[in-house]
Order: sequence, then structure tokens, then C-alpha cells
Amino acid sequence: MRLRIRYQLALLLTVAAVSAVPAGAQAASGQPSTTDPKPYRAEIAGGYTYVHSNVPPGGCGCFNMSGGNGTFAWFLPSANPAKLGSFALVGDVAITHAGTVSASGETLTLSTFTAGARYLPRLNHSPLQPFGQVLIGLAHSSGSLVQGANPGAANGGASFASIFGGGADLKATPRISIRLIEADYLFTTVDNGSNNRQNNLRISAGVVVHF
Repeated sequence: MRLRIRYQLALLLTVAAVSAVPAGAQAASGQPSTTDPKPYRAEIAGGYTYVHSNVPPGGCGCFNMSGGNGTFAWFLPSANPAKLGSFALVGDVAITHAGTVSASGETLTLSTFTAGARYLPRLNHSPLQPFGQVLIGLAHSSGSLVQGANPGAANGGASFASIFGGGADLKATPRISIRLIEADYLFTTVDNGSNNRQNNLRISAGVVVHF
């Protein structure tokens, strides 16, 4: 009986040792194990948005707008399925408002709906993730500046918009990051009776959720 128990114990230890060999070899080769968490494929972000713009024609006529924005990013697969891709498809929606654009107290609400591509250089073992992006889409403007003082803005409901810029995220947890800053050049083509172009600076910050 004792010999049989020892035989069974030896058999169990042998089976356990053989089972551990593939896992050890896999770890030594740098390949991910089946229990490793998969890299996230998408993210959503939301936060505060500030826009610095101007009232043409002539001079600066600068004014500020405040509001919020939300983005959705879908990461394209990389050559290594265990790592995050460096490119993502992005959609961005932002709404900002200015209660007083000029001395006459005109108001303006600017909404942008854009989509495009984002590049994320991967920094090994760093919680900081920079990115750059190019987005194009539409801008919608409303308020007394467009509908009252400037009724000639026939395309206020839908004009061309583009965004060029980038930012940096700081990872707080495996699924949450803080968008420290996003700085973009926002170009719009709302009719203004002059050159029909607006060069805007957009600054954003907020929270990113990965999933």
C-alpha cells in the first residue's frame, strides 16, 4: 500500500513538471501566455475644450469659447497581436460657446463633427502616451453672430472643418488614462463676408477609458 501511494505521488509530480515546461518555455521566449490580458482595442474620451478664435474681417477681433468634446478611437491591429497598434481610426465631436463675441454682445456656438486617423508612438515601459492626429469633417455655427449680425453666413449650418494636432495621455490604471493636454489647429470655412476662413486654436483635457 505504501509503495502504491509513493508511486501515485511520483506520477503526479511528473505530470505537473511536464505541464510546467511549455509555460516556462513560452515565458522564456517572450511570448504571451494564454492568461495574459489582451490589449484594448478601443477607447472613449471626454473632457473640457477651449477654443481661441477671431471675428473677421480685419484685425484680430479675438474671443474665447468654452465647452466640451468627446472622442472615440478604434485601434488597428498590429503585427504582434499581443501589442497595441500604433494607428487608430478616430471620431471627434466638440461643442463650444461664447456668450459675448464682440462689444455688441453677440453670441456664437460652434459645433464640429470630424473623423480621421491618429498615430501613437509606443514608448516602452512609459505611462505617457503621446499622439498626433488629422481629422476632417463639418462645422455647425449658430447664435446671433451668424444668424443676426451676419445673416450672409449661408453655410453656417454645415461648413468644412479640419483638425491637425496632437496631445499626451498619462496612464492612471490599466483601463483609465488622464488626457493631460490636446492642442489642435482647428480650421473652419464659415462665410464671413471676407475670406470665409477661420483659424482657431483648440485646447482640450479630460479622461480616457480603454476597453
